[in-house]
Amino acid sequence: MKKIIASIFLATGLILGGFFPGYYYYKAKLDNNSVTVKGLSEMNVKADLAIWKLKFVITGNELLSAQKKITSQASTITEFLKEQGFNDDEIKSERIITTDLMANPYRNNDNNNMRFILSQTITVRSTNVDLVENSLPKTDSLIAKGIIFDGSSYDYPVSYIFTKLNDIKPQMLEEATKNAKEAAFEFAKSSGSKVGKIRHANQGVFSILPREQISGSFESQQIEKTVRVVSTIEYWLE
Repeated sequence: MKKIIASIFLATGLILGGFFPGYYYYKAKLDNNSVTVKGLSEMNVKADLAIWKLKFVITGNELLSAQKKITSQASTITEFLKEQGFNDDEIKSERIITTDLMANPYRNNDNNNMRFILSQTITVRSTNVDLVENSLPKTDSLIAKGIIFDGSSYDYPVSYIFTKLNDIKPQMLEEATKNAKEAAFEFAKSSGSKVGKIRHANQGVFSILPREQISGSFESQQIEKTVRVVSTIEYWLE
């Protein structure tokens, strides 16, 4: 009787020992029976918001007269912007920043240096990006009136922004998925397989790029942009 029971246990062990390795081998082969493809979608868009910062500076030895001068220049710039067609809601004057060079312990003691540096920024926030673009070169008339713009912000004073990304995401994801599936069909055709259901999907990251991708260009400098997304999708193969 003991020999019979031992034989049963031995047989059971052999069966289980053969079943489980076979199951995991089958599952591993099944897991590999898939294909991972990428689908690209691109869309050309136009910026719908422009933020234009006009930062200007003056220097002087008398604080009161310097303050009057910068206030006058701010009025001149605001008047110029309204002449271009911007309204009061689109124009915002920020506070005047005053720097007293005499308060700097490491100052240059050259008597020809001005003591005070005053700066101010007037910001235009407008959805009329074409008006901003057309008004930008006309600021030469302000320079002709003695207004000095800060060099650090004058080279790239405008940021053009596309704010409607969420509106186009569904359409672009649909196109990217379609392109990925076409790639999967091409792979399946060459391998004698059929494309099954989606096993795993990653929608990818949306990127906003400059339309003209020239050296040194930034997306925020161009009104015309390109939105791109690359989706990664894994399909079962049958």
